[in-house]
Amino acid sequence: MATVNLRALTSWVGIARLLAVVLSCLTFSLVASTGHFGGPYGTWCMFTWCFCFAVTLLVLLLELLELYPLLPLSWDDFTSAFSMLAALMVFTSSLVFPITFIRSPCSSSQCARQAVATTSSCFCFLAYALEVSLTRAKPGDISSFLSTVPGLLKVFEAYVACLIFSLLEYEKESGLMWCVAVYSICFIFTLLIIIFTIGRCLTYIPCSLEKVLVGYNFLALLMYLTAMVLWPLYSFRGRSRPDPCGTDCWWNKDLGVTFLTILNLIAYLVDLVYSTRMVFFRAPP
Repeated sequence: MATVNLRALTSWVGIARLLAVVLSCLTFSLVASTGHFGGPYGTWCMFTWCFCFAVTLLVLLLELLELYPLLPLSWDDFTSAFSMLAALMVFTSSLVFPITFIRSPCSSSQCARQAVATTSSCFCFLAYALEVSLTRAKPGDISSFLSTVPGLLKVFEAYVACLIFSLLEYEKESGLMWCVAVYSICFIFTLLIIIFTIGRCLTYIPCSLEKVLVGYNFLALLMYLTAMVLWPLYSFRGRSRPDPCGTDCWWNKDLGVTFLTILNLIAYLVDLVYSTRMVFFRAPP
């Protein structure tokens, strides 16, 4: 029989989730009222706000009724991973939506609603960022891996890889094909780590998980290092920026992939440093 746990709504984490629900609902309602959100970018933004609203509301209901222990997953890992993912998705939408749909001068009522929706989306990102901060594991606590810095970085790395995939086009150059292989291999392994952690499957691995993660982060760092060099070398060699170069211009996409590759390289470097400290430099009990 379900019981009601009001702390799910009155704790700081609960308040952050309530704010996220209200702000995400307000955002997609305002955008929907304009009727101007077509195309892949608008669809992505609407999906983000609706998805985050629905999942956060579900999390609140499950914690309010204390039904989450019935689920065959690690609840703390799931909520930590989702709040990090939601923060990243809403942050991206808060940038993409105004760049794509708001035009200057902004004088119509439609533009005003789009501006308010953008502001609401930014506050929604702050609500999710607050939840990530509140649920992040304290130093030395590894009971919930995805709430630690290396765990949150795993979500970040997988999300950045998804952004890279969204910008990729079919490549024939051998150097670019290697880069695509790097992005794919690292994404698959990172996603498996996240899924196995949430599904409580990591205990079945017959070796030290922490040391495996250190080894994987080191290899991923080396692979991304090669991609950081090869991608711009093969993408821009002998090719100048077209004029005009719009949103879907190949030059802008390849530049975006270059930037995201560097961003993920830094993420894997920080991940390696934190993972190494957790394994080899633990504080004495």
